[in-house]
Amino acid sequence: MLKKPSPHQTELEMVTLDSLVPSDHLLRKIDAVIDFSFIHARVADLYCANNGRPALDPVMMFKALFIGYLFGVRSERQLVREIEVNVAYRWFLQLKLTDKVFDASTLSQNRRRRYHDASVAQDIFDEIVEQAIRHGLVDGKVLYTDSTHLKADANKNKWDREVVAKSRAAYWDDLDLAIEEDRAAHAKKPLKAKERQPVEKETKISRTDPDSGYMVRDGKPKGFFYLDHRTVDGKLGIITDSYATPANLHDSIPYLDRLDPTKGSVLTLMLSPSDWMRAMRPPRLQRP
Repeated sequence: MLKKPSPHQTELEMVTLDSLVPSDHLLRKIDAVIDFSFIHARVADLYCANNGRPALDPVMMFKALFIGYLFGVRSERQLVREIEVNVAYRWFLQLKLTDKVFDASTLSQNRRRRYHDASVAQDIFDEIVEQAIRHGLVDGKVLYTDSTHLKADANKNKWDREVVAKSRAAYWDDLDLAIEEDRAAHAKKPLKAKERQPVEKETKISRTDPDSGYMVRDGKPKGFFYLDHRTVDGKLGIITDSYATPANLHDSIPYLDRLDPTKGSVLTLMLSPSDWMRAMRPPRLQRP
C-alpha cells in the first residue's frame, strides 16, 4: 500500500546530540585520541585576560578550521554553513543543536590578525603529531616524502634578474664529517679543511612575490611557485611534517633538516622520488 508521508518537522523529540552522530564517524575517532585543550595555553598570550568582549573559543576555532581541511571545505563562509546543518560537526565543536554558529568573518579576521604568526599553527601541528606518537599511531620507522608545487600570486612575465648565492645542502657538511670519521677509524691523517665558496647563479625574482621561486622542471609548468613538502609516516599515513619553500629550491636541501631527532624514534627507511633520493647521504639517515 502506498501512503503519502505526513510532515513531522515541527514535532518535539527528546534526543541527545551524541545519539545522532554515528559511532564510527571519523570525528569520533579523532576526538577519542586527540586532546585539543592545549590550544588554550598556547594562545593565551594573544588575548587580553581581563578586558574586552568575550572571544570566540580558540579551541573551537582551530577545530573548525581542522574540519574544513579534513573534509575539503575551502571557503570559510561555506564552512560555517556546513557546521550549521551537520550534527557531527556540531558535536565535535561542542555546540548544541540550538546554538548559533559563529560568523565566517570571525574566523577570517582571527586568522589574518591574531594568528598571522605561522609559529602558532606550527606549534599546534607539532603537538598533535606528538599526541599521535604517544598513542602509537606514528612510529617514525618508515617515512614517505614528496613535494607539490603551489602557484604563487605572481605574473610570470614580471620579474628582475638577480645574482644570488646558490643554496648548499646541509648534507655536504655531514659528508665531510663522515669522511673524517672514517679516516680516523682507519688511523689516517685528517684531510686539509676545505673552504667551500658559495656558488652564485643568476635567477628570476618576481616583482610582486619575491619570496616565491621560478620553477623550471621537466613535466611541470614554468613560472613562480612554492613547494609544499609533506612527510607521511608509513604506519597509518599520518602527516608528520609540512613545510613550504620557494619552488627553485631542490627538494633534498630542506628535507633532512625537517627530520626531528627529538621524536624518539629511529628512522630505518625513508622513501622519496628517485631523482633526489640519490642526493641523500646515508649516514645522516642512520643517526639515532
